[in-house]
This record gives sequence, C-alpha cells and structure tokens, in this order.
Amino acid sequence: MATLTEKAAEKVRQLIDQKGEVKDPGLRVRVVAGGCSGLSYQLDLDDGAKPGDRIYESHGVKIFVDGKSDLYLTGVEIDWKETLMGASFTFHNPNSKGTCGCGESFYT
Repeated sequence: MATLTEKAAEKVRQLIDQKGEVKDPGLRVRVVAGGCSGLSYQLDLDDGAKPGDRIYESHGVKIFVDGKSDLYLTGVEIDWKETLMGASFTFHNPNSKGTCGCGESFYT
C-alpha cells in the first residue's frame, strides 16, 4: 500500500484544483524501468482508476497503482519537500536496497 504524508496530500490536492474539474481525481503512481539505478518513479494526476488498478486513499487523496508497480510500492511513503534548492515529491521505500545520488531512481 502506498501512502502520502499530509504535506504531499496537500500538494496533490492543490495540483488537482489547478487542473480543474475532473471526474474521479487522484494521483497515479508508477514504477518504470530506467534511471541510474534501474527503476524510476512516475507520478501523474489521473481522472480515475483503470482496470486492474489498486486504489488506495491517503489523507483524502486517491492513489491509483497498477498491479506491476504495486509489487515495488508496498509500504512506500510519498512526501513533499521544499528546500532552497527546489521542491519535489520524495519517496521512502522500504523495499529499496539503494538509490542513485539524485534519489530519482532505485533498485531492489
């Protein structure tokens, strides 16, 4: 199960509000091949679940995860960080054995 921190959920709600009227809004979280360490996270706003998706809810935000990605996202917590260097979503993934230097990709 993937979860959001309150700060991440707040940011997703802001992004959904900016997108405008959407039927069944939520955050799509995917794991795809690529990046320095072999696997990368992808986040998108989506207007509903697709067949085969797992649907989670965290702090009032729906999270849509396809079955394959769900294998890598069990227990993952997504946070929103703002620093002097910028702002981004970050991932705490207990399944990850390591990440690249920038934190954008991981391996298991």
